[in-house]
Amino acid sequence: MRISVIGCGYLGAVHAACMAELGHDVVGLDVDETKVALLAQGRPSFHEPGFPELLARHVGTGRLRFTTDPTDIRDAEIHFIGVGTPQLQGRLGADMTYVRQAVATIVEHAAPPAEGRPVLVAGKSTVPVGTAEEIAEALASSGKNLMLAWNPEFLREGYAVADTLHPDRLVYGLPEDLDRGAVAKELLDECYAQPLAAGTPLVVANYPTAELVKVAANSFLATKISFINAMAELCDATGGDVTRLAEAIGYDDRIGSKFLQAGIGFGGGCLPKDIRAFMARAGELGVDEALTFLREVDAINLRRRDHAVTLAEEAVGGRLAGKKVAVLGITFKPDTDDLRDSPALDIAGRLWSRGAELAVVDPAAGDLLRRRQPELNVHDSIEDAIRDAHVVMVLTQWKEFVELDPAALVALPATPNVVDGRNVLDPRRWSDAGWRYFGMGRGVSVW
Repeated sequence: MRISVIGCGYLGAVHAACMAELGHDVVGLDVDETKVALLAQGRPSFHEPGFPELLARHVGTGRLRFTTDPTDIRDAEIHFIGVGTPQLQGRLGADMTYVRQAVATIVEHAAPPAEGRPVLVAGKSTVPVGTAEEIAEALASSGKNLMLAWNPEFLREGYAVADTLHPDRLVYGLPEDLDRGAVAKELLDECYAQPLAAGTPLVVANYPTAELVKVAANSFLATKISFINAMAELCDATGGDVTRLAEAIGYDDRIGSKFLQAGIGFGGGCLPKDIRAFMARAGELGVDEALTFLREVDAINLRRRDHAVTLAEEAVGGRLAGKKVAVLGITFKPDTDDLRDSPALDIAGRLWSRGAELAVVDPAAGDLLRRRQPELNVHDSIEDAIRDAHVVMVLTQWKEFVELDPAALVALPATPNVVDGRNVLDPRRWSDAGWRYFGMGRGVSVW
């Protein structure tokens, strides 16, 4: 098929490359000339495992192109909207500016195929419920044969390529008109023929249901993370070990063990802003009480950042001013260079504001951080970062940090204190190697 993807950030660029991998002829459109120039050379503008190889391969074959010229999308049979919906400045709601611009671009430049089959616009961006109906009305009033489906994305950073090529489910939000809905489904089925043939489950629904799926999923995951972090607060007060608690309740198949890892909380470009936008939209719809619990989810999550700073202060005797703090990991999760709403970056900023001398190391985001926040003193090696430090903080669970040998490092810091912000280190092993270990809700015992 001939496909366009509007927006070539993280979501759009990965989706475009994966559609080319599925055999389609794809053009990605973005207004950022620098980003487009890099992608057109087969060079990614962000870190994502597996994406550079996919990008280079299909740019090389000519099956995948990137452009800033909207006339290049004219012949597409499906236009995917993959632009960002960031949080509004100073408000909880989502900023829909880029979605509206994408729709306007499609309306102006899309042209139906010669055979007269409708052109499909497929929304992938995470939007407030009700947005799809507004877009559908705009498309219907355009005078062109344009129709809308809502096809939410479920990408996990670090696994985005696999999640697109081998999704755990596909969701189609289709028009209520049965004939038009059938045509939209036929086009999406053709687009996703390979994953559907491989047995990927398909959920067909109306617009509002499809819009709610992504924010409902993210809200559930955020709630689960904040629940175990609330249990960590209780473990800190009672001497319990939240990792053993999580293990025990995780064996209950009604609960499950995924997303039950206590630590400094969630971040990134999706969960925080999505739950806030969800609350804002519920308020607009007059059902804000339905999502009041998400306010506490958000509050628990932010408290974990405060707690990490408190542990660092405790480790150095109560005052961070003039103390060297080694921060291992600055991205919001491993296998990405994404710094959006990163708990690690937020904690680093709080430490710096208290007068700490920071030494940061991160496998992917070092160069980006040097440009953005030079005061954080970025190092290339773990050893350089922790040398002469008064406390070492593991804030992102990169494999390089999880597998550190505490005995080999214990002589490097000024005082061997370690704050395990992700509860990924073995407290007994680190303590036996001569470190003072501080976990997040972990009562260290012989068990």
